[in-house]
Amino acid sequence: MIRPMLATDVPDVLALLTWMDDAPEREVFSPDARDPRELQTECEDNLCLVDVDEEGVLAYCALSPFRDGLVLEGPVSDGGHVQALLGRALAHTDGLPVYAFSAQDNVPVRAALEAAGFAPMHTTDFYSVPLSHLTPQACAPAGHRIARKLPIAAYRELFKSSEDAWAGRLTWTPEQFDGHFARDDVRLVALLRGDRPVGFAELEFCPEDARADVTYLAVHPAERGQGYGLKLLALAAAEADTHPEVRTLRVRAHDHMKPARALYARAGFTHCRSIVTYMRDGDEDV
Repeated sequence: MIRPMLATDVPDVLALLTWMDDAPEREVFSPDARDPRELQTECEDNLCLVDVDEEGVLAYCALSPFRDGLVLEGPVSDGGHVQALLGRALAHTDGLPVYAFSAQDNVPVRAALEAAGFAPMHTTDFYSVPLSHLTPQACAPAGHRIARKLPIAAYRELFKSSEDAWAGRLTWTPEQFDGHFARDDVRLVALLRGDRPVGFAELEFCPEDARADVTYLAVHPAERGQGYGLKLLALAAAEADTHPEVRTLRVRAHDHMKPARALYARAGFTHCRSIVTYMRDGDEDV
């Protein structure tokens, strides 16, 4: 039976999420919470659906606001009726586009998404390397200095010149900007020549997984081809190494980002996972 998720379903949904975590090929976009109270809070403002039988929850999915539309959490299924669950969720999209994310190896979910009208947009590959492989190169080139903060105007200029995929950051208020970089799990490392930033690496710590993610690597287009990317990766590894629980550095690149992939190969990163991004147009029939 498919129905809205209840508070009494939280333990079963947590168990289902843990089941997903146990195998990389089951991965889909899902709630971050792995605690009952946090999961219940996270689900309060979303449409959350479950497929249940007499044994408990077999499958879960949810819809929440994302970019210009909605994002699908799941479906996470251990024997549930995925196609029917998707159909129920997509009946509540109000004509908005819906995004979904699935591990490349999650064949059952990818097939269900495509049968429900989702089309693949791109694949994002993730690469990792031990910190110790990069930290020996963590020093500023001659005539440069390292900074761990940038003025918001300099950040915006460099970000805009390098990438527009996270254009929402360009509209951050000074308070939002300061609040983001005040987080304990976020760090910034920039290289400056004089007062001009030539590039930066932005990090998020994931100590529970013993890693740090490079969430963004920016080198000004006029400065590319001079080794700044490799140097910023080494500086990011050194910054990550300040956290006692972090052992590896992880980066990502979409399938069309050939220069980034070449940079990560030169730096010694190896492939560790791939995620396919899907979108279902809001005009699709359910």
